[in-house]
Amino acid sequence: MASRIYRQLFRNTYSFVSQRIHVYRINRLSTDTLLSKHNLRGIKWNKFRSSFLQHLGPKVKLKHVLGTNAIICAVALCYSGYKNDAAQLLSRAKRKDYSEVERLIKSGVAVDSRHQLGWTALHVAAVNQDTRLLELLLRLGADPNLGDEYTTYYAIAREQRFDPMSVLMTREEEFNDRLSQRANFKGCTPLHYAVLMEDFTIVKLLLEAGADPTVENVNGHKPIDYTKNQSLQMVLATAETKFLELKEKKAAEERRKFPLEQRLREHIIGQDGAINTVSAAIRRKENGWYDEDHPLVFLFLGSSGIGKTELAKQVAKYLHKDVKKGFIRIDMSEYQEKHEVAKFIGSPPGYVGHEEGGQLTKKLTECPQAVVLFDEVEKAHPDVLTIMLQLFDEGRLTDGKGKTIECKDAIYIMTSNLASEVIAGHALQLRAEAAEYNKHKDAQKLEDLEAAERITISRKFKDDVVRPILKRAFRRDEFLGRINEIVYFLPFSRSELSKLVTKELHYWSDQAKKKHNITLVWDHNVVDVLADGYDVHYGARSIKYEVERRVVTQLAMAHERQLIEKGCVIRLSATNAEDLTKTDKSNVDPPTIKLQLLQKGKGDKYVDINLKGGDNPFTAGFKE
Repeated sequence: MASRIYRQLFRNTYSFVSQRIHVYRINRLSTDTLLSKHNLRGIKWNKFRSSFLQHLGPKVKLKHVLGTNAIICAVALCYSGYKNDAAQLLSRAKRKDYSEVERLIKSGVAVDSRHQLGWTALHVAAVNQDTRLLELLLRLGADPNLGDEYTTYYAIAREQRFDPMSVLMTREEEFNDRLSQRANFKGCTPLHYAVLMEDFTIVKLLLEAGADPTVENVNGHKPIDYTKNQSLQMVLATAETKFLELKEKKAAEERRKFPLEQRLREHIIGQDGAINTVSAAIRRKENGWYDEDHPLVFLFLGSSGIGKTELAKQVAKYLHKDVKKGFIRIDMSEYQEKHEVAKFIGSPPGYVGHEEGGQLTKKLTECPQAVVLFDEVEKAHPDVLTIMLQLFDEGRLTDGKGKTIECKDAIYIMTSNLASEVIAGHALQLRAEAAEYNKHKDAQKLEDLEAAERITISRKFKDDVVRPILKRAFRRDEFLGRINEIVYFLPFSRSELSKLVTKELHYWSDQAKKKHNITLVWDHNVVDVLADGYDVHYGARSIKYEVERRVVTQLAMAHERQLIEKGCVIRLSATNAEDLTKTDKSNVDPPTIKLQLLQKGKGDKYVDINLKGGDNPFTAGFKE
């Protein structure tokens, strides 16, 4: 009863207030904060309050007088920020002032501007069945697939520290009281709302504008789930089929133009064999040539810092635009004890943490098609591996609450350092043999040299050396039998190390320019010197640390001593770099890297920066 009275009062005072209230963004809705935090000098609040009380009438004046503050707040909320162009757009859209809406958008106001409670003008048009406004907004570029961010009036009020009654009244007024007060509408697109209103005309307009009929809201419901009208269901079902076909066609065309291997190589240096193996398996899955009853499972083997985790991340980025949900990383070193199985799938009923769910099951429920990375899987307790055995076999997992989660479409990647020593040693031996063979061939082309560095692990080595190591670690053949592909990551070749060093130097060059306005250049032999810092046990990380130790530390010291300043040009050069090619290095001084400053004048030249002053405590670190 009170709610209806408030709505009626709101409508009666709409015209009166709209002419006089100008409020900036409101952080907390109450009469006191409105008066104290915002510039409301032009409003005579006593007179405004009296106007409300006059509308209440003698019978309800005393009973509902306490609600006048909420009404005032609701009106203020509706008009808060109306000096802001986005808020004006929503106001004009609600009033059906089409010419002003068009003028505002053409003047630069974003057509998809949101109300501070979460919706856009297109949502308002769909719910209020305003066909003319909807056509105008779509013509001006409105996105038909934007979801409403409004949850429930109480949740919004608590989150943004608003008065619950004023949030409710604002929502009801904006959508003419056509939506349920208690329902959660987060994620609902204009198509959801149009179907809810059963407006065929607006549904067709949205579909023609590219609305996605397969989008699910926060409750997991698609637009078709909101109607029992068979004709409308048929329209939406047909649209879903066509949309999925078109989406798959576009995806296939994009894959042909830009293959997965090419995408991965943009972010990962080397590891051609690993990239090709993973890409081939994913290509089979994407094109329907895979076993639908079992998920895709990989085991990545190799030394630390060699690209295993990065490849998993890039696969997730390729398959899912939202990497936060589409990539699940589980550090298996946290599951070394038997009782930690509960943390994996959730505690059983009656135990602490039962309602929280497991780390894996909870995330797989949110995204059943995710890429799941089990990092350092050899460290997990055998009971955890038993759980994973069920997951890899049938693609399902039962959590602590007894609920079965279907996740056959997920991709599971395990990483391990098992056999990394023998794999690295074997790869280095093969690479040395290939280089020796290439030397006898007297190959001079760069392509021939790079081809000589590409090696393949033999089947005999995998079966006779690697598999026994894996079997001893996992203690069961059936676990290894669930793995579709064992992917081998090999030590970097010389050319790959040069690319890694160059990439790292470019990173620090960008940082120097961005933070200090310093230009950083280097000689080609600097790359060779830094590449010698590669440690096969630490992979690309050893290159990163080498650059920081021998280059970045010197830059920091020179900056601290004010030997370099903004706008200068610094060159990295290497001394004794030619000695790297000598066979006998016993009497050769190790190469060093020094900083040189460009002195501009008649003849520009580089001058060495002296960092070896005895009074500096850091000097000893630069004596090679």
